[in-house]
Amino acid sequence: MQKIIDTHIHVWNFDKAAYSWLDGNTSILNRTYNIEEIATERKTVGITEGILVQAANNLEDTNWMLQVAENNDWIKGVVGWLPLTDTVATQNILEKKYGEEKYFKGVRHLIHDEQDAEWLLQPAVLDSLKLLAEKNIPYDVVGVLSQHIETALEVAQKIPGLKMVFDHLNQPPIKSKEKFGVWGELMKTASQHKNFYAKISGLGTASGDGENWGAEDIKPYISFMLENFGINRCFCGGDWPVALLAGSYSNTWNIYTTVINDLVNESDSSKIFYSNAQRFYNL
Repeated sequence: MQKIIDTHIHVWNFDKAAYSWLDGNTSILNRTYNIEEIATERKTVGITEGILVQAANNLEDTNWMLQVAENNDWIKGVVGWLPLTDTVATQNILEKKYGEEKYFKGVRHLIHDEQDAEWLLQPAVLDSLKLLAEKNIPYDVVGVLSQHIETALEVAQKIPGLKMVFDHLNQPPIKSKEKFGVWGELMKTASQHKNFYAKISGLGTASGDGENWGAEDIKPYISFMLENFGINRCFCGGDWPVALLAGSYSNTWNIYTTVINDLVNESDSSKIFYSNAQRFYNL
């Protein structure tokens, strides 16, 4: 059986951490989501391993994810949060708190919620990102604007040793069906940097079509990324529970596996589903 790492799973617990982006949210997302809720479904679709990804810019969220990882043997890593605007604090936390933590595998900040699209270019943040590069800790870029890609490109120039991945492919223009516009040009540029990776995730919600999206809607964008980034720098994530806004966990994964298995052979798909993520996150 083919092994699959879901590189993008969220858990949030209102008793453990504050999730400011959910304040006043009236969708199905505004409640606690525990990992046990996908226990059966993830086996049904063949997910063998998983990575938890931060959902709040605070250490409480990261600590909760690390606790969940410790208690669920199929979870192999956590993409946590660090106070990147405070380089000294970031260094102290890495050295004294998370340095020896076996599940701490990456860092992310909710940059798409920041007013400044160039948030990553602050001097202190860049200094913190240099620390990550020195320790071979990758960074997840969660962007939604073309400026977020442009900013990431500047970071890559300033810190060429930092491994970065574009979460949700930085919102390709699936909704407008544009092929591929400014997004495509910027992604082509990004693909020239060997330390940029692409996370095939969040495409159901990016389609803007509720539960009515399917393989043909996202196939051109996945094909484009595979063509530009290559077979060795792409991997997949389910984005549960956010992806529930566009249908079930099973449906999301069934569509991804259908598209990828249609585009590449079994040897290449095993890289996209498993070994690329294993290498990127140092699992």
